[in-house]
Amino acid sequence: MTHITILIKTKYNYRNGRVFTSPARYTFPVSDKGTHIVRLHFHPFTTPNLDLGLAQFHVLLNAHVALSNFTRLLSDATNPSIVEYLIWVDAEKLEIVFVPNKDSRLAFVNAIEVISAPKDLVPDTAQYLSSSKLEKFEGLNKQALEVVYRVTVGGVKVTPFNDSLWRTWVPDDGFFRPSVGSEKLYFGGRINYHVGGASREVGPDNVYNSARLIRSKNDSVPNVNMTWVFPVVGGYKYLVRLHFCDIASISVGLLYFNVYVNGNLAYEDLDLSYVTNSLASPFYADFVVDGGDGALSVGVGPSKSSMPHVIDGILNAVEVMKLNNSRSSLDGEVCADLVMKSWSTRNNTGMLFTLVAAVCIVLSLSIVIRRS
Repeated sequence: MTHITILIKTKYNYRNGRVFTSPARYTFPVSDKGTHIVRLHFHPFTTPNLDLGLAQFHVLLNAHVALSNFTRLLSDATNPSIVEYLIWVDAEKLEIVFVPNKDSRLAFVNAIEVISAPKDLVPDTAQYLSSSKLEKFEGLNKQALEVVYRVTVGGVKVTPFNDSLWRTWVPDDGFFRPSVGSEKLYFGGRINYHVGGASREVGPDNVYNSARLIRSKNDSVPNVNMTWVFPVVGGYKYLVRLHFCDIASISVGLLYFNVYVNGNLAYEDLDLSYVTNSLASPFYADFVVDGGDGALSVGVGPSKSSMPHVIDGILNAVEVMKLNNSRSSLDGEVCADLVMKSWSTRNNTGMLFTLVAAVCIVLSLSIVIRRS
């Protein structure tokens, strides 16, 4: 696996950057075709001659529109914005193009990360779930994906230093609907990764060793559901990845529960020990759903097979990723060709500079390559 990070002087020094006044392209050589992780870091700042907070621009990733008239994450000048994508690359290079908007004529980036992803990170198939059907969704790994949420349930923030793919997992408190009868759990034992299940690259130990759960404390099964709600942009399909690891049961064959996405039944009587054949062994499930009215929900609750005096529901983590639309865009209805043509139309030359030459103001740049 190769991790290439184009950083500004030193890692996460957001007081430097590259600024573009015309379209500019970065080209990264790709030796291993497949899914690649791309992270773009943005943190606007001002100089005597520039105010990057006024920048408006498009970003293209291998002919996918990643960002269109990008300003939506630049309003908070105190915190950097990091946008992450998973892109299928079947050529010998990955291209990232920055195209300034005609009004601001200004684009910038503070850091770029490109990581060759493990083969099992994005599978070819998932389950498409709607109110009327549950069916196979094929070609998932060929879609462009934008990571919208990566949430650890019941635990603390997981930083890039504790994740082999340098990811950040935020706590679920801001998405969880308070539920009487649910509780958090931390597990201090060993996570049992197994072939065919989730790997450490899919989810690190620090994600699977915490959870929220429903526990029966008497002779009845609690009438409790745990629910998480995630605001999203409507008009797109989303990949909802649910992470499970039974770190609470005292024996296999005791935990049964239902799983819901957008209120639709995704799993009935889910038995993690049947899937993993052991306790504390991670498992994940992928569902593709429609964005609908601008919110996605995930629910976990007891099933008809749940039993008293044991655990009757558990969830360890949730990831939500936006899929590109029919125009190969993750941000709007304009395709990559039209973005480039719009610049060429209003400019006589329409030149595209690779790795930026005279058209950009270069403040500082360095490249770090990590291999693991």
